[in-house]
Amino acid sequence: MIHWAHQGQAQQALWRSESGTPVPRRVEVVDDTLSADAAYRMACEGAGLLWQGDFQNARHLLQALMRRADRKPRKSAAKASHKLASATPAEAFHLHRQAQAQRARVLAAVLIPLEGDYGIALRRAPDWRAACAEAWGPATGERSVATLRELLGLVGAHEWRKKGVEVPALGAPPHNRIHPHYGVFSPVRGEYVDLVASAPLPGGNPALAFDIGVGTGVLSAVLVRRGVRQVVATDQDPRALECARDNLQRLGILASVQLLQADLFPPGRAPLVLCNPPWVPARASSPIERAVYDEGSSMLRGFLAGLAEHLEPGGEGWLILSDLAEHLGLRPRAQLLEWIAAAGLKVLGRHDIRPRHAKAADTADALHAARAAEVTSLWRLGAA
Repeated sequence: MIHWAHQGQAQQALWRSESGTPVPRRVEVVDDTLSADAAYRMACEGAGLLWQGDFQNARHLLQALMRRADRKPRKSAAKASHKLASATPAEAFHLHRQAQAQRARVLAAVLIPLEGDYGIALRRAPDWRAACAEAWGPATGERSVATLRELLGLVGAHEWRKKGVEVPALGAPPHNRIHPHYGVFSPVRGEYVDLVASAPLPGGNPALAFDIGVGTGVLSAVLVRRGVRQVVATDQDPRALECARDNLQRLGILASVQLLQADLFPPGRAPLVLCNPPWVPARASSPIERAVYDEGSSMLRGFLAGLAEHLEPGGEGWLILSDLAEHLGLRPRAQLLEWIAAAGLKVLGRHDIRPRHAKAADTADALHAARAAEVTSLWRLGAA
């Protein structure tokens, strides 16, 4: 719960934070009279700014906080630039993550109260009840408070879910769109999908495949469209399973995919076992980041360790993995090869593709050198 005082009355509400942001230790009730400089100072001190003014002015305030968070004093900027220049790739990555976390803490200061039906009782407030219900489930009648930044992300996810993401590997439009749900990673980076769409299938046309970590269901859909008759897809996250079910239903192929809530593998063996684990061995700061960051490479190591006993004789495991962690100095190639050998596996082949996303060409990005060198690979693995 979050607690505050307003007009001499003690107030409380449910605290909502998908990213795990803790309840502010101090809550100040503020409105349109608060200046951006004062708000930034209070945010840096860790205060939560519970907004009671015009809703659109709250959005303007958040934008002003963004500008201040991104504007470094000349001396601090020079010091940070020198520190980055002398840092190893791994140190540069961790400095970048620290800066991101600090910026996120400042921008999480603007708080919006929500009524029991997810309505926002502020002047010029939009109706975001449908987006909130999609993300959090049906309204319970209990008042709550969320950060404005998180609400904007929630509404953005709602729009992406309605619009969908076109995936050319699924065929011609309009029957090639994936609709990501809130909290489920969107297949906006299409190169890993293209790898699965083009790699030669073991045995020509396997009757069965396992998709470990189904997410939106996009890779299961690609396999079915390629002729795999049955896919068993697993995920630990109920949101991901619901999202995959929705997408497979929209595509008209749900009958060909069995969805199971499981940690990694389903029971049995298959001639093809596919996994696209998180690529970077670092701690995720929110559920959506778990698709990218996996502390200790636990999913990768778990997939490799259990793969041999879930492959049919002559079967293949497809590991889709970026080498970004290698360029960042977080996981050397030798370590990956050691894990493969220790699991009783051998490399049958590898298919590579260069990234096409905008950050790969953004020279202003703190991790540009690593992103520019990145290669995403589909490793074809078999029992040794």
